[in-house]
Amino acid sequence: MARKLAPGRLVIASHNQGKVREIRDLLAPYGIEPVSAGELDLPEPEETGVTFAENALIKAHASALSGLPALSDDSGLEVRALGGRPGVYTADWAERQWFEGPEGRDWYMAMGKVEGLLAEQGPDVDRSAAFVCTLALVWPDGHEEVFEGRVNGHLTWPPRGSLGFGYDPVFVPQGGAQSFAEIDPAEKHAISHRADAFRKLVAAVF
Repeated sequence: MARKLAPGRLVIASHNQGKVREIRDLLAPYGIEPVSAGELDLPEPEETGVTFAENALIKAHASALSGLPALSDDSGLEVRALGGRPGVYTADWAERQWFEGPEGRDWYMAMGKVEGLLAEQGPDVDRSAAFVCTLALVWPDGHEEVFEGRVNGHLTWPPRGSLGFGYDPVFVPQGGAQSFAEIDPAEKHAISHRADAFRKLVAAVF
């Protein structure tokens, strides 16, 4: 049985204010007062894991050293024909230093990298993919809870839509006709991998 999370302060193990705002909104109904790792001047640990769960736990344990419970997430795109890549390197594939040129994330370059690797396998390549989100909740005494969310779909080309971010313009959720970047953000959030993981977290710890 999962440990229950009491109302009060919780560290969001992220320096990304957009992510912190999203998580704050999701936790607001439960009496949780999120504070970001950045606000507490906590360092960003090196993500050396080879799975989403490992990286999420690394971040959550680092923030739990503050003496407060900590919540982190690690998420990305898994493409079946690429053996699950980019996976934990989803954001790294958008970093220019991974290829050539100056630093800075270029998501169109990353989408093009995925499409190029698929094209190498021929026109009948399996284009199925999934967005995955793993949430790790860690208490100061080291207790851990991990929850995984997933949304299955397939990749399309060329990119479509301007409402999303990351790989959203090439991802079409299962049963849908529009990419994640074409549908209303509220609709996307309701069916996303992060929403799936949060539903599991809420059911277990509140």
